[in-house]
Parts: sequence; structure tokens; C-alpha cells
Amino acid sequence: MSSKKSINRRDFLGRTGTAMAGTVLVNPLNSMKSKAQSLQRRKLALVGTGIRGSTFWGKRIVENYSDLVEFVGLCDINQGRVEFVKKYMGVDCPTFTDFEQMMNTVKPDTLIVTTVDATHHEFIIKGLRLGADVITEKPLTTDEQKLAGILEAERETGRKLIVGFNYRYSPHVSRIKELLMDKRVGQITSVDFHWYLNTDHGASYFRRWHGLRDHSGTLLVHKATHHFDVLNWLIDSEPVEVFAYGELEHYGINNQFRGEKCRGCPYQKQCKFYFDITRDKFMMDLYVANEQYDGYIWDSCLWRPEIDIYDKMAVQIKYANDVQVSYSLTTYSPYEGWRIAFNGFNGRIDSWLDIPWLNKEKISQAELHAREMSQDEDEAGSDYDEIMIMDNFGDYELEKVFHTGAGHGGGDQRLQDKIFRNPDMSDPLKHAAGSRDGAMSILIGIAARKSIEEQRAVKISELTDLKPKIVRP
Repeated sequence: MSSKKSINRRDFLGRTGTAMAGTVLVNPLNSMKSKAQSLQRRKLALVGTGIRGSTFWGKRIVENYSDLVEFVGLCDINQGRVEFVKKYMGVDCPTFTDFEQMMNTVKPDTLIVTTVDATHHEFIIKGLRLGADVITEKPLTTDEQKLAGILEAERETGRKLIVGFNYRYSPHVSRIKELLMDKRVGQITSVDFHWYLNTDHGASYFRRWHGLRDHSGTLLVHKATHHFDVLNWLIDSEPVEVFAYGELEHYGINNQFRGEKCRGCPYQKQCKFYFDITRDKFMMDLYVANEQYDGYIWDSCLWRPEIDIYDKMAVQIKYANDVQVSYSLTTYSPYEGWRIAFNGFNGRIDSWLDIPWLNKEKISQAELHAREMSQDEDEAGSDYDEIMIMDNFGDYELEKVFHTGAGHGGGDQRLQDKIFRNPDMSDPLKHAAGSRDGAMSILIGIAARKSIEEQRAVKISELTDLKPKIVRP
């Protein structure tokens, strides 16, 4: 007979101990002390005050960790936006449009980088060389040359570099990691992983700067770095070879009409992708009110001809431990979610997130994405994810893993707790990920992009002097 097993908040935290409070970092911010250890708050500076910087790496830190850290500087090329974000975050610190001036003036202990992906390397390298530890939003960077410069600066300065991965932290993915570590279905031989971005969230990438390869490195780097990092962590090995296909066949030039931006567009009534930014006061205050300073349009037309990233991608990855992965990313699905399966000698582990007919729920796709990104606590603790474990010559178990916190199923808070509140806690599931993990995740995307362009398999060794390991170091 089949069986069902539920893991509630208390049971899950009890089973994993400090694992869920583990981190994606390797000895991050060694000089940071807990409040009991030090009365002096650690000085933070932020460069890049867009939506991710102002919210997740800005206001949320102020609200939850002001007893331990303080912002001493904010920087953005857009002077209007950085002034708005200062008020939004509720901080009293100077603002800058010149990065080096900020660093030399306020001398932060830690720099947080949330700029356009293609510029991450510039601020990471300068930040390290100017004496700060660095936290960067994913992806680490967008090509192998920039990566080499980052790794060199980290080695030469001895400073700490943190990549803001959060998917590892969720109870759902952490439970999968436990099952794999326990060899529940034997040695893993292959993995199927498919990610679906919907017509709300997926389309948004093509309105913004992400739709330009020179800015984002394509979604194989910007978005999929999360997915490739989770794969590397769960498989516990490093990639050696990648082959990929990719096309731009839906957005960009693939439409009969187009405008400049959604606001004032003559095709509003006939375009199913029309987005009314004027209905969101925060977005209006953050972006539209400050377009005069840098010309950046958040709600640009997703049919504009300059879009040059892929909107469908399929990737084959071979790992040093001989595990093979089939991965795909779709950007115009009617629903948003993912499915993953691990094939082992003794059985198979299947899991999924937000697949409508499996979750038996009805929710708008815009609301679903907002719920995923929300930092509000789920006080009722009623949301859960499922994992199915099936033996080759037996039946299946179906586990329910309940969410334990806010943002990405509970992962976001655990990432920041580890960085800012308790960096020395134990890490039995090895959530820790340093710059090498950041490198290995983007190298898959960079190799996939190169494979598409050159129509051949690409070895990771072509792109870096890092030697892929059979077991993650």
C-alpha cells in the first residue's frame, strides 16, 4: 500500500536541527559577532537600489537586523532612486552616485552588490580591494573573463565573498537533500529538472534590462544560476560538460505589433501581456518617478526588436560523478512552478512546486509569484510541499513538508539569519556555498550559452582554471 507522511514545523526543525538555519556561505563575515559578543554594529553599504536591493537586501535587513548592522551608505547611478530608497528603507545615511567616493568616505565592513548583473564584477572587485567583505546578489557575474577577475581579487585580498543563494534554504529542498544524503533510493544516476516561468513573471524579464544579453548574460545565467546551484548542491558534485539548445521564438521580434512601453501603448487592448505599472505605487515611486535621471524604463515593450536572450532552453549536464541531468526552462507557461526527479539504482524521488493539478489549488499566477517573494510569515503554517519516494520493487511514500517561514518557502529568512545573526552555527546539510559554488553555477549557464552559439558540447575546463571535483569541496 502507499503511505503518506507529513512533516510539520516542529517535527521538521527537530529532525534537521540547525540544518535549516544553515547557510549558503563558507565562513561568511568572520569578523561579524553576535550582539552578545559585540556592542558595535557592523557597517553595511549597498550599491544598486532597484527592487531587489531596496527590499530584500535593504528594508528587510533594517527591519530584522538593526541590532547587529547599520547602513552607512547607499549608491546608485540614479540619484532620484537612491534618495527614494533611503526614505523607503528608513535609514539615516549619506547617498552617493559615485561608488568609489562612497567606499572611501564611509569605509563599510561589508558591501552588498545588487546592480545589473553584467556590472557585478566591477563592484565586487573594487569592494574587495577597498577592504570590504562582499555580498552579491546572484548571479556572481555573466561571463568567464569577469569570473576570473573576481576569483583573483578574492584570492589576493583574503576578503570574504558571499553569493546570495536562497533556494537551498527552503525546507522542501533541504528535505530532498536529506533523502539523497541518506541514500534513500540508492546511488543517483540521473536527474530530470524542469522549470516553468509563467506569462506574468516570465514575461517581466523581457520588459526589463534582463532581456538584453549584455546586461543579464541571458536567463541561463541570470535565472538558471539558482537552479544550477541547487543541482550542484543536491547532486554533491561539479559539472564537467554541457550541451544545450535555446531559441527566442515567442517574445522580441516574434509579434506583429509593438510599442515603446506599456504606458500609453496604442495596443493595450489587444496585447494580452499589457502591464499597468501605474496601479503599483511602490513601482511608480521607485522607477517611473526617476526615469528622468537615467532613462531606464521598467515597463518597456516585451516585443521590442533589441531583445536578444532565449525564451526557451534545454540543457544536458554531465557531472564529475557521472550523474546526467536533463534541464529545461520555459518563460511563457500558463503556470509557474517546477518538477524534479532523481533516478537511483533502488528507486526514484519525485517532487514539484506549484503545479496546479498536483496542488489542487486555484490562484492567479501574479498572486502566486507575489506569495513566493513575500517576506510575510505564514503564521498558520498550512502551506506545504510534497515529495514522493518510490522503490523499484515496492510502493511509494508521499511526504508533506510544511513551510516554516517567509519568502521562497522559508529559505529567505534562513539565508539572512545565517549571514547577519548567527554565522557560526553548524551546517550538517552543507548549505554553505562560497565563491566556488557561485562560479560553478554560472559556468553551467555560460557553457550552455556557448554550446547554443557554437552547436557543440562545451567542457567546463574550457572556461576556468577551477578543476571540477567528483565530490563538491
